[in-house]
Amino acid sequence: MKLLVTGTAGFIGYHLARRLLEDGHEVVGIDNLNDYYDVGLKLGRLKELGIEAEDAKYGKRVESSLFPGHSFYLADLADGTTLDALFGREKFDAVCNLAAQAGVRYSLENPSAYIQSNLTGFANILEGCRNHEVENLSYASSSSVYGLNKSMPFKVDDSVDHPVSLYAATKKSNELMAHTYSHLYGIRTTGLRFFTVYGPWGRPDMAPMLFADAILHDRPINVFNYGKMQRDFTYIDDIVKGVVSIIEHPAVPNEKFDFLNPDPASSPAPYRVYNIGNGKPVKLMDFIVTLEKHLGKKAQMNMMPMQPGDVEATWADTSALERDIGYRPSTDLDKGISEFVEWYTKFYNL
Repeated sequence: MKLLVTGTAGFIGYHLARRLLEDGHEVVGIDNLNDYYDVGLKLGRLKELGIEAEDAKYGKRVESSLFPGHSFYLADLADGTTLDALFGREKFDAVCNLAAQAGVRYSLENPSAYIQSNLTGFANILEGCRNHEVENLSYASSSSVYGLNKSMPFKVDDSVDHPVSLYAATKKSNELMAHTYSHLYGIRTTGLRFFTVYGPWGRPDMAPMLFADAILHDRPINVFNYGKMQRDFTYIDDIVKGVVSIIEHPAVPNEKFDFLNPDPASSPAPYRVYNIGNGKPVKLMDFIVTLEKHLGKKAQMNMMPMQPGDVEATWADTSALERDIGYRPSTDLDKGISEFVEWYTKFYNL
């Protein structure tokens, strides 16, 4: 297939693009290289895909020096004119939208960034698919959509009507927008609610890198809710396997859809929403102990109250994804943290 993967300078987007290229697909990447976090890390990911920073000019196609099937555009999803021209020029078989303004806490500080990237940008992706006959769209949602729900594990047929951050609200909005385009135009859309993803080339605003950096530089780490947190940590390779399978098995209508008792995760239109996670929540303190083990150093801790917009626990029920595509994560926390630490210390020369 020829695919558009948005956010290829990002954590999951980079790993997905690399896997698709290694599998023999043609991948066109796009990213706006914003400065939400270290642009050097983003450029490092692109370099691994054969894209040099000095070659990236806005709206211009750059060819990879490492992968003959890869090209890249520096562009912003909120720029509808540039995006429409890209769709018209490249003629995609499928699109996987992983570009977004990420981060729960940052959405309290800069809400407009989330409106532009996650709402306007996603609307432009949907319009690109509609206007250029792309019928296979997968996209990143988030476990954050579960909000105030405390029924564990989170199930895709649970209510997601009570988000506690603007970031979460934009991700729920993406699911609703996707359903509309599936219903009106027959676009096959699949939303993936990612649960805390970690691994090599991860985001520096997330716990693994924040904690590793602080521990190795003798700074205390901030441990929220006094450590009484759980996260469904999921290793990046397991996530990518699931996303590739979703791309290869796009959504189909639910022929047994009950209009009197509607299933929020499916539709008579070709629409699906899935949880994609490890299915095994990890206590935050256990995560810290495992990280200490592989770093060979103890953490200093600032025990702090819960932050606004955050949730105490996440736990994915992945049974629907297991049923439909055979998804089964296989990387345990000890191995995943070991791989992350090996990459981290090498990349930052520590």
